[in-house]
Amino acid sequence: MTTRNWRPQTALVHAGTLRSQFGETSEAMFLTQGYVYDTAESAEARFKGEEPGFIYSRYANPTVDMFEKRMCALEGAEDARATASGMAAVSAALLCSLKAGDHVVAARALFGSCRWVVETLMPRYGIETSLVDGTKMDAWQDAVRPNTKLFFLESPTNPTLEVIDIAAVAKIANAIGARLVVDNVFATPLQQKPLELGAHVVVYSATKHIDGQGRCLGGVILSDKEWIDKNLHDYFRHTGPSLSPFNAWVMLKGLETLAVRVRQQTESAAKIADFLAERTGVGKVIYPGRADHPQADIIRRQMKGGSTLICFDVSAGKGAAFGLENALEIIKISNNLGDSKSLITHPATTTHKNLTDDARAELGISPGTLRLSVGLEDADDLIEDLDRALTAAG
Repeated sequence: MTTRNWRPQTALVHAGTLRSQFGETSEAMFLTQGYVYDTAESAEARFKGEEPGFIYSRYANPTVDMFEKRMCALEGAEDARATASGMAAVSAALLCSLKAGDHVVAARALFGSCRWVVETLMPRYGIETSLVDGTKMDAWQDAVRPNTKLFFLESPTNPTLEVIDIAAVAKIANAIGARLVVDNVFATPLQQKPLELGAHVVVYSATKHIDGQGRCLGGVILSDKEWIDKNLHDYFRHTGPSLSPFNAWVMLKGLETLAVRVRQQTESAAKIADFLAERTGVGKVIYPGRADHPQADIIRRQMKGGSTLICFDVSAGKGAAFGLENALEIIKISNNLGDSKSLITHPATTTHKNLTDDARAELGISPGTLRLSVGLEDADDLIEDLDRALTAAG
């Protein structure tokens, strides 16, 4: 079946489907490590790449292959590799094309583990790195060196929902022959298309919205086939960050409802953000889609909708933020996001705890900052839960 003209909701249900001889309706789960060859000559041909077929599930698997193809259809990418987690996707996407002596420029507003890879891991292997204010194009340009090979950013950012002009950063990268890698988790492939904006590689933690129901870890890297064949293919085969067939099957089921879930979560998040912006005791509220977002003009250009996440500050600081979290009944305390259940976390003591106080302040993370991931509950129930918890927290 051709998927070229399918709209996203159709591709999310049907793209990449591979049926066995039994003609199953739901995708089959191929829980196998290896594959049998009809002849020794056939085995030789597959290992040479002269005959199509699977060799070993660390390299490729039919269920994983369906997930990769469905993500390609949704993202508009030529090829993809699914990984065991979102951080496996980020690490592989960054490291597979770099060597000692290369230079990476990354936006400073990154998930804590992503920032650790850039700031701590890469320099151990002789890769130079620079962190910049991603919203300032002059900062990207000024950070360029003769050995700059890669740009990396997430947009919207974790946790402060800062939005970066992807097309403008891609233009700088193209001018020097560098590649731009974009972590698109917070926008989802439904609200933002980094490849269409000029990015070269897109990564996701499929653990988040793609599964979206708190079940499995997973990740995926998408790009053009040439880049994957040249850079990622061998790295992926030999280092083994592969996604399990079971998790891939769960992700396929998650994709079927992704559009419905994200639409409802986004509508609810917008309503809750408006409530928080008017609520006494709440300071700064950041939500992509509100007119007061610092990068509202960029959001209108590059995003098709808002987000399922809200960042807000409790004015009275850490104690009041903790009090709010502890008083919530429907919304649960968890560092995950993109789930069908509403989740809240205190970034300064969880996802970004390893940063210095100055580094957190630089990113806009205060002692009272909370990140709210809006789920599928009724928005009015969530507003009442937050209202009551804010009152209880003083």
